[in-house]
Amino acid sequence: MTIRVRPHHLLCMLTFVGKGYTPAFIENFEEIARRIAAGNEKVEVVEGPDDICSAYLTDKNCHCHNASVAERDRLAKEALANLLQQPVQPGQQVLLTSDTLHKMRTAFVAGTIRTACNGCQWKSLCDEIAQNDFLGTRLLNH
Repeated sequence: MTIRVRPHHLLCMLTFVGKGYTPAFIENFEEIARRIAAGNEKVEVVEGPDDICSAYLTDKNCHCHNASVAERDRLAKEALANLLQQPVQPGQQVLLTSDTLHKMRTAFVAGTIRTACNGCQWKSLCDEIAQNDFLGTRLLNH
């Protein structure tokens, strides 16, 4: 089975500690992180709402289709493509091995892949998590 993920969620996964927009969103994200951590499923980059968004799409405050979120995706695609030295675009599969996640987390701490995070309501939480060596994160915790 393939897990569909929009580009900026590849960054969000690095600091996910079980907080989110709604209880359904959190529960869904927990399940996706568990599936990815198990290492049995592929992650495919998609444009627009993804499997993480799916539990949030019924919320009237859902921002998944907003232009600002599409811009976050664009910035994340660019930053991650440079870091991973491979395209990060719709249809592309990304292998989230522990080595890849370590590389992404190192760049996250250095700030080199965080342009998509500017203006995000979760930025300060993610800053704190990164400064604490990603303790408590759900995805392939190192």
